[in-house]
Amino acid sequence: MPNSWRHSVRVQTEGDGHVTEDACGFTGASAWVIDGATSLLPELDLPGASNPSWYARTLDLLLSESSGSLGRTEATGSEAGSVLDQALRRVDRVAEERAAGERTRFPSAALALAQLTTNGVEVLVLADCHAAVELEDGSVIHVTSEPADLRVHREHPADPEQARELLRRDRELRNTPGRLWVARREPEAVQHAHLVRLPRPARVVLASARAGGAGGGGGGGRCRRRPSSDRGTGTPAGRGRLRD
Repeated sequence: MPNSWRHSVRVQTEGDGHVTEDACGFTGASAWVIDGATSLLPELDLPGASNPSWYARTLDLLLSESSGSLGRTEATGSEAGSVLDQALRRVDRVAEERAAGERTRFPSAALALAQLTTNGVEVLVLADCHAAVELEDGSVIHVTSEPADLRVHREHPADPEQARELLRRDRELRNTPGRLWVARREPEAVQHAHLVRLPRPARVVLASARAGGAGGGGGGGRCRRRPSSDRGTGTPAGRGRLRD
């Protein structure tokens, strides 16, 4: 049986005073950080201070509920993928109740998930959340995926209005073939996530894209692993550091 995470340190900042749209949590062998995507399209009628805030809290809860069962490991190809697959299937059921078939305007997030396994740790990332994994030999591996707005920056927009229009168009095309995939409501996002398998970690830092950025929100923390018979659970917001 894999060990489970124990949270050690958490840091969170909201430098510009806006509503918190990030979250992180851990249950047993699963730990995650969620970076809600700031709304660029008209928001849906969802509870909470903003659509991204509601989504981050909802996905946080559903990841916690999904982390104890690995029912689709063979279908997803990894234990981390199984946890996220189950959580996104639950998100999709909630979305159907609240937003019917709406997908483009449904809130989304970048995500990093660290899953302890019998062989070490799996790190799964969608978009630009980050994981820094310190292995027992002292080496550190940085895991991330595609920056959320990379495609827009490559277009070299001529002015702010063109940049905003490119950002809106990029958001409309997310989770479609050949474009950026994020956590939203589609379980197939698991198949497009960046997955890395590593040996047993000494500690792991999970960070949102904005963590430590000037004027932006972010946070950090550290967790360590404990025997699986002593299963810790928690839902701190921001960035989590996990350790053995």
